[in-house]
Amino acid sequence: VQLQASGGGLVQAGDSLRLSCAASGRTFSTYTIGWFRQTPGKEREFVGAISWSSRRTYYADSVKGRFTISRDNAKNTLYLQMNSLKPEDTAVYYCAAANNIGFSMVVARYGYWGQGTLVTVSS
Repeated sequence: VQLQASGGGLVQAGDSLRLSCAASGRTFSTYTIGWFRQTPGKEREFVGAISWSSRRTYYADSVKGRFTISRDNAKNTLYLQMNSLKPEDTAVYYCAAANNIGFSMVVARYGYWGQGTLVTVSS
């Protein structure tokens, strides 16, 4: 499984940004794809996740209502649409994949990780 995250950048508070996660190497019908983020000195934290087959999504309370996860089957790509960005959303964002876990916010349950993409939100 290979995951390639992209789309990070520098934006102002209140702006929107869309991250992409290109997935390859497997048929992902039984996978859950998660988005996580990490800032220096802090643990990696759950942002949201999507079940590849059901498209059911789950979000951390801190981003609920502002972030949306979706996927494009034809492109094998996941998206994290981030609206109303806040300075506290500044972090390196990672996409990760796990097979047959249902839903999980636990970092250790995801066995495949892409490289991170940096999102910086200025105030």
